[in-house]
Amino acid sequence: MRTLTTNLFAVAAMLVLGAPASAADTELWRLDCGNIEVRDLGVFSDTFKYAGEKRTLTDSCYLVRHDKDYMLWDAGLPAGLIGAKPDASSVFAPTLSEDLPTQLARIGVKPEQIGRLGISHNHFDHVGQAASFPGATLMVGAADFAQFKADPLPFAVDPSSIKPWLDGRSKVDPISGDRDVFGDGSVVILSTPGHTPGESSLLVRLEKTGPVLLSGDVVHFEEQLANRGVPTFNFDRASTLASMERLIGIARSLDATLIVQHDASDINKLPTFPKGAK
Repeated sequence: MRTLTTNLFAVAAMLVLGAPASAADTELWRLDCGNIEVRDLGVFSDTFKYAGEKRTLTDSCYLVRHDKDYMLWDAGLPAGLIGAKPDASSVFAPTLSEDLPTQLARIGVKPEQIGRLGISHNHFDHVGQAASFPGATLMVGAADFAQFKADPLPFAVDPSSIKPWLDGRSKVDPISGDRDVFGDGSVVILSTPGHTPGESSLLVRLEKTGPVLLSGDVVHFEEQLANRGVPTFNFDRASTLASMERLIGIARSLDATLIVQHDASDINKLPTFPKGAK
């Protein structure tokens, strides 16, 4: 029975990740959702790899156009940070220069046109501007959505950013496993738990660019894939390592461009906004 169940899951995964059923007109943009100065990088390795180091992480969000439908992937840092001075005493010092609606306006997209808001996970730097898109269906790992209601709240989880979905005014689509967003294989939310229990990554198949794989926070910078660096604040170490292996395997199998969302060196893997990748 266990073997049969395992085989069924394997077949389901193959169906989701298989070639797209139709050639949808798909486009992908990288949006600037801020920066985070990390004053003690040691927290990003439970094997003491980065003790005493500092680094600035980028905070990237992404817009996907599937024919006439729009999906936003991650909602970045809170807009309230614009113009604010970083906290000098904190390990994490986030900054933001421009909000998402302002950036989207430059390519003629209004907040009400965003039909789906996919969230890689529930941390504050990925949901900060979610409330700017109350008309969107929130697509988030079911385990992560449950944590918004936890008492006490887990590390870095701020429910205020998704209030329209928590109080029932806006639609929530809690996800378990992988999800073919538009039903044609062109945009697939991938289950990659470990950083959080419901962590997800995103696969976007583009006609000219080829497959693009957005990491979520499976890793925060490229070298973690090589040294298997697991942050001290991750939910589960073994799941994190398994998700790293899955990302690497998918990237190799599909010859996909793997983009680590927090790694500034990966920004140039996509065209500079307002240009998009097709």
